[in-house]
Amino acid sequence: MIKNIKIVLFTILAVILQVAFFPSHLADPFKPNLLMILIVYLGFRSSFLYGGIFAFLLGLLQDSISGLYFGLNGFSSLLIFILLKTVAHRLYADGRAIIVLSVFLATLLNGLLNLLLLLVFSVADGIYSSVFSSIVPQGLMTALISGMVYRFAVSGRREELL
Repeated sequence: MIKNIKIVLFTILAVILQVAFFPSHLADPFKPNLLMILIVYLGFRSSFLYGGIFAFLLGLLQDSISGLYFGLNGFSSLLIFILLKTVAHRLYADGRAIIVLSVFLATLLNGLLNLLLLLVFSVADGIYSSVFSSIVPQGLMTALISGMVYRFAVSGRREELL
């Protein structure tokens, strides 16, 4: 129960930071995707049903905030969650390096899936260059933030164990 409350509180904090704080303080390609950190966490730690539903809802929430096509990030987030869930039992998910690498790769995959879906279903020409040029900087910033978030999560868990 406490774990679910922490996830909801982190989601609310991530949405507030992503909508209000980052756009006014960071340049455009360097805005991290905090919801992707949560999707990677769900892919490694949650059940298939609960995590899949929550990952899809997080993607829809990001779609409603970003103003792009509704369902684009929802589908991408669900696909990334399913991919992470299928390989989670093969990885050592307690190490910070694998979490940071997974967040970086998930952010890149999210951008590439969004580009692919826009290419198939959209006729907007100018959006491709703006999305393509911001994939790597956003992935690097999200991975950097995920390392810090993971460090605080582990330090809090160590205090609970003592």
